[in-house]
Amino acid sequence: MKRTFIGLLVLSVCIVLSPAANAQFGGGIFKKPNISDIFHPVVGQGALYEEQHKDGSKTSLEMSVVGKETMDGQEGFWFEVGHSAKGSEGFSYSKMLVTKDPFEIHRMIFIMPGSAQPMEYPVNQSMKTKQKMEENMEKWHKVGPETITVPAGTFLCDHWAKDDGSENVWASSKVSPMGLVKSVRPNSTMVLVKTLSNVQDHITGTPQKFDPMQMRQQMMEKMQKPNQ
Repeated sequence: MKRTFIGLLVLSVCIVLSPAANAQFGGGIFKKPNISDIFHPVVGQGALYEEQHKDGSKTSLEMSVVGKETMDGQEGFWFEVGHSAKGSEGFSYSKMLVTKDPFEIHRMIFIMPGSAQPMEYPVNQSMKTKQKMEENMEKWHKVGPETITVPAGTFLCDHWAKDDGSENVWASSKVSPMGLVKSVRPNSTMVLVKTLSNVQDHITGTPQKFDPMQMRQQMMEKMQKPNQ
């Protein structure tokens, strides 16, 4: 349970802060994320992915845009991420309110597994975090256009590769919201299964402030139940 919950939070942040995602945003060409060129937020549209892991297991990932909201005078988009853990058939969801230019995360809301109550996680993108994004981007380079066939179909993509050769990403502007069609990492391969339309928000209701102490207590209680 702890691994699933923490993994969901980490996943939500990594989607927009990881080297693979940053490669899509401009790689070795831009000194800062040029998110307007790659991030294509269309409310109600999304993408479903399947990730095959080195141990043979499979997990699913869903990314979509479920709404818009003005944030500090800028147009913000609610970017929702659904993730299925290994051996699980259901999805755990989180969503972030992001702006395109500059690309920033303003809010993050999630639902703990087994709960229906939305929780809001405090977001603080420090200068150190933004600097890390830029450093990650510099580790990638654009290989060029390539045609890639995945379960969702055939796409003309921009191929990005990590400088050390360990990771590759193929992105298409026809896929909303992140452009991702295929990614290959040392321990897994992820491919686009299908594009989604008329996607609805999976997280509704008024969120409560995230309480880490309460979370730890709930996890301890769940861990003790099998031994009772």
